[in-house]
Amino acid sequence: MPHRLVSPRTASYQELDAMVHVLDGADIIIHRFDGVITHWSIGCENMYGWMREEAVGETVHELLATRSPEPIESIRSQLKSRGFWQGEVVHRNKNGHDVHVVSRRVLVNLLEGGSAIIQANNDISALKLAQEAVTAREAHLTSILDTVPDAMIVIDHEGNVLSFSRAAERLFGMPADDVRGRNVSELMPNPYHNDHDGYIEHYLRTGEKRVIGHDLVVTGQRADGTQFPMELHVGEAAGNGQRIFTGFVRDLTSRYRIEEDLRQAQKMEALGQLTGGIAHDFRNLLTVISGNLEMIEDKLPQGRLRDILQEAQEVTADGAKLTGQLLAFGRRQPLNPQFDDLGQLVTGFSDLLRRTLGENIKLSTVIAGSGLGVLVDSSQLQNAILNIALNARDAMPKGGSLTMEISRVHLDDNCAKTYPEVRSGNFVLISMSDTGLGMTDEVKKHAIEPFFTTKQAGSGTGLGLSMVYGFVKQSGGHLQLYSEVGRGTTVRIYLPAMAASQQPECIQEKPAVAEPLPGGSETILVVEDDARVRRVVVARLSSMGYNILEAENAQRAVEILTREENVALLFTDIVMPGGITGDELARKARILRPGIAVMLTSGYSEPGVAGRDMLSAQRWLRKPYSAKQLAHNIRELLDTVST
Repeated sequence: MPHRLVSPRTASYQELDAMVHVLDGADIIIHRFDGVITHWSIGCENMYGWMREEAVGETVHELLATRSPEPIESIRSQLKSRGFWQGEVVHRNKNGHDVHVVSRRVLVNLLEGGSAIIQANNDISALKLAQEAVTAREAHLTSILDTVPDAMIVIDHEGNVLSFSRAAERLFGMPADDVRGRNVSELMPNPYHNDHDGYIEHYLRTGEKRVIGHDLVVTGQRADGTQFPMELHVGEAAGNGQRIFTGFVRDLTSRYRIEEDLRQAQKMEALGQLTGGIAHDFRNLLTVISGNLEMIEDKLPQGRLRDILQEAQEVTADGAKLTGQLLAFGRRQPLNPQFDDLGQLVTGFSDLLRRTLGENIKLSTVIAGSGLGVLVDSSQLQNAILNIALNARDAMPKGGSLTMEISRVHLDDNCAKTYPEVRSGNFVLISMSDTGLGMTDEVKKHAIEPFFTTKQAGSGTGLGLSMVYGFVKQSGGHLQLYSEVGRGTTVRIYLPAMAASQQPECIQEKPAVAEPLPGGSETILVVEDDARVRRVVVARLSSMGYNILEAENAQRAVEILTREENVALLFTDIVMPGGITGDELARKARILRPGIAVMLTSGYSEPGVAGRDMLSAQRWLRKPYSAKQLAHNIRELLDTVST
């Protein structure tokens, strides 16, 4: 506030002496205009430590080492023009410590000539210390509240915002100055908006706590109108004789997304186990059907019936392909991983992809950097890329563009924490982005589920993306799907990056050769829990001249191996009831018969995929298999062992 103007007072030197004598206990200093002290009260002796005889004659601002908010010349100028000055200054006590005072100075014209200044000082050091302590505590509290990730909002008994933390500013997207004084219900959508003040009124009237002391999950509303789930904790306190309520708000958006991703992962894992089991059983059925059709076909002459059987065999082959897609989704398809550079692989595949998409879709391929090596089944990866490209084509009926980018990326621990299925490390990223119709949130939720499709009946099986998902997960990678309606879709495939020196030796299945079917006279033990499959295998091998023993489970097979010394080959399914799997049976057989050859078979998973090691003199045959594959693989294995 500006100082009020006063006329300089007039007094005699004797009157000043009398005033100091009357007010000797007060903290009063009288000095000439140039600052030389003429009067020094007992109160000043007590406050500053200098006795009267030490102070009189000294210059006041030098003796007290005065620190004022404005220069001494400015203060003197105001005294001349206004006759009065007041402000806070810092003086120095005789022992060296600071004394904070409120100083009031009045200019007095002396009758004898000249002027003097009466300076009354009030010690406010204790108040200053208290203010500094409060300021420090406030700064400490503010720093804590500014670093706490949860937002804090303080309201009064009418619901008006008193305090709005930095975290609250970030969460709701509005500055504290715009929120203070407004009703907190403006941060909530309905029904919370309309009901909020009623909660406070009901509590103040009845004392019933519906919100206070409870952990609630409600919906918040940001400045841009978007809504989000939040966890709310409300406490009560008294301030200035009134009740205030403090709410701590935690954004649950990330938690809900992680929980939803985890539920989706668990659901897909359950579906994968289900489809994998179905595919295993279905391949057993196909083995029986195909085997019996083959044996019937061999006995029929050329003609209409033989053509019908061949058509049935083709349908059986289609069923095997469908089963392969189910196994891909369930992450149980047999893979033949080889080290490959994705940059070269995709470049060589681009021309075929461009012809598949058609002329009205522009395909762009971007290869970024080097070190794009991965351990992957190249043919399955190409099928996955083709599936994604075909989905993109169908989403762009009037044409558009598809961009495929290959790059090396690093996923850190933060990313792994955000997405439960992701592990940190170095990956090669295949990103495919189209400009198509995009997907709704509901479609995205089901996009990778088997048999889910938005196409018309007869236009697709709905296994495309589910197969891609299963293949990527089985290859140790991660699949991410981004899409917005009207803005297109991006599918990202992350495959673990690998150097060429890291590639393991892979097991490759030998292709079947042409007729005639080789046979032999050795003794073969067939172990298969499905009686129908066992009958087909026994019939096939018997027709090839082999001496066949059969067992329905591993325990029975061990009994046979114990007494039969001339078993040359063990042909066993991997997945069997009874607690002993086919590969475990193979190890027991090697102990009982060290020179025995072993061939494993299954419609479920390849030994290497299941984490099982292949033994020497041991082969793998995937169901359903033809008589040619069975004959050539067994004959080759027996010949290898005998040499």
